[in-house]
Amino acid sequence: MPLRAALAGAPGATLADIGGGTGNYALALAAEGWNPLVIDRSPEMLAHAHDKGLQTVMANARSLPFADQSFDAAMLVSMLHHVEEPAQALAEARRILRPGGRLAVMMFTREDIADAWCLDYFPRSRAWMYAAHPPLAEMLAQLPGAERLEVIFTDLADGSLAALLGHPRLLLEAGRREQTSYFERMQRDHPEELERGLARLAADLDAGRGPTQPGRASVIAWGKPAPGG
Repeated sequence: MPLRAALAGAPGATLADIGGGTGNYALALAAEGWNPLVIDRSPEMLAHAHDKGLQTVMANARSLPFADQSFDAAMLVSMLHHVEEPAQALAEARRILRPGGRLAVMMFTREDIADAWCLDYFPRSRAWMYAAHPPLAEMLAQLPGAERLEVIFTDLADGSLAALLGHPRLLLEAGRREQTSYFERMQRDHPEELERGLARLAADLDAGRGPTQPGRASVIAWGKPAPGG
């Protein structure tokens, strides 16, 4: 998994899961020896993480209540597009890392979504998806020395839009769609287009010409340089 590769080499096991929500990724990494702390601004999300036995702190990603160099690693998983000032969240993640610490940012870049089939079925989403997901070069400019690791979703363990794109028939189920902010926004802002797109998707799948392209994302992997490095 690219996320594990991005975190590898951290100087220790303390891990800040920033915007970690219900803690699914933190729980998986805890089983591999990490000591995660789930940080989120939603008390409802953190309650689920706490019920899984995870340590939690309620905080905004743009202003973390931790001293400089408090963690060996940090991750922001599929959450940066929900932050009002993404650059500030990235600066906070860098600040709390120790020298040699590892940062992993899992996200859609502009390139990842450019040919996502959902934008053809629900075209009004293209403008706000592009606005919320910056080009790869912009991300790399904020994290000098970072590298991109490609993520191809083959299962539904993630539960995100990217994972569901590889299983288009499941998106005909309202319960599946409601798990994603993408379809929540389509239902809120463009309900008629949502219904048209779903009807077209159902017809295409029944005719054997439905979309087959899996979802794709990026993990941006960065290491904090040592002083003077």
